[in-house]
Amino acid sequence: MDRQLTLMVVHAHPDDECLSTGGILARYTEEGIRTVLVTCTNGEQGDGEGGAKPGEPGHDDAAVAERRLAELRESVAHLGLDHLELLGYRDSGMEGWEANSHPDAFANVPVEVAAGKLAALMEHYRPQVVVTYDETGGGGYGHPDHVQAHRITAAAVESTGIPDKFYYTAIPRAAIKQMFELMREHGVDLGDFEPSDDFGTPDERVTSVVDVAPYTERKLKALKAHQSQGDSIFLLRMPEEAQQQAFSHEAFERVLCKVDAPAHEDDLFAGLR
Repeated sequence: MDRQLTLMVVHAHPDDECLSTGGILARYTEEGIRTVLVTCTNGEQGDGEGGAKPGEPGHDDAAVAERRLAELRESVAHLGLDHLELLGYRDSGMEGWEANSHPDAFANVPVEVAAGKLAALMEHYRPQVVVTYDETGGGGYGHPDHVQAHRITAAAVESTGIPDKFYYTAIPRAAIKQMFELMREHGVDLGDFEPSDDFGTPDERVTSVVDVAPYTERKLKALKAHQSQGDSIFLLRMPEEAQQQAFSHEAFERVLCKVDAPAHEDDLFAGLR
């Protein structure tokens, strides 16, 4: 008997699920495909009450984690997901933060230990399609938890041999350039920020682009559910036209394919239906 079509998406923190994969999670759920979101950390190093940063007065790790996980569940409800799995690791913070050295930080957990927990979930759900970040944490982002999420997912995919297709999220450089041009046209103040030429995913590595335009409102609602982190989510401050452009398609790099599927595809389940 064919096993149920299943998508498993592995992310580092609460709120990561929205931008790069919120559309596919909503779309494939609506299509009757089982969707599983795995969130690796509890987000302790996010903003606390009043925007308090880690180490500042008013920042309480436990309270931040509790709030962010509640926001995550609200986000999942907007996207309509079937299953949310929490690995429960401690947020490692951005590269160079004091939190990097905490012995319980996700980035410091032996890969084989965390990969074992993820492999058990793969054994349980048996996903044909798995999605996570590339080796840089997603288009060169470099966050320690994103890099660790990549490592454990790659290890679990290899050790279980269960997925038929494995993807990295992609931020195509051409799309980034177009988005920033659109923001400037709308008078958005970007300050001194200018994306470097190597920011994002080289266009030639992008194999899959999925149209999720009908789900942009759900993505936006899911993103807004993470209210405590709103100040650091710059896409919420973009003009509506730029938001629609940024949210309407999600891109991926296919790194494993055991089935007959086109080299460039518009459906992560191509060859599996």
